[in-house]
Amino acid sequence: MVAGAVLSAVLALGSLPGLVGSRTPDPGLFVDSAAFQNFVTHATPDRWALSIDPLDAAGRGDGFVEADGAFIEPGDGWAAPPRPTVSQPSGRSSWAWKEPLYTLSGYATFYDHGTTAMRLPRGTRVVICGEAGCLERVVNDYGPIKEIRIVDMYRPDFFTICGCPSWSGTTWVTVRVY
Repeated sequence: MVAGAVLSAVLALGSLPGLVGSRTPDPGLFVDSAAFQNFVTHATPDRWALSIDPLDAAGRGDGFVEADGAFIEPGDGWAAPPRPTVSQPSGRSSWAWKEPLYTLSGYATFYDHGTTAMRLPRGTRVVICGEAGCLERVVNDYGPIKEIRIVDMYRPDFFTICGCPSWSGTTWVTVRVY
């Protein structure tokens, strides 16, 4: 019985990879290119030699350099091809949107829910303009009461358009509804 237990323990220890010298692959090691050369084996029952050729050119990477290839360094005798020129029409410096359906003016406030809230249907496209600039947004939440304020904005959007100090809670805006 003792011999059976010892034999079982030896077999169990031999099957553990850490104890017999196995190791995990190291990502820092590379595969030797010689591993992908021609390979000849006697694989058929009548001992005919089979040959496995290396990968063809279609299996190579995009940055493959032939053994007799050369790198081209920019310098004397090398010039970049000329860049194409494109004629652009001159643009106006004003707002290039179509006319809005209507315009609202009133106070805007901020909050931290990441939405633009107004008393308009969700999906309505609006342009909100304050002292520091304009932002285009899509209404994605049902907003505040119009008599007090007309829009609740995400905090970064609010301070982008208001041009006011960080302690401010409201700013006067004009909202173009499209």
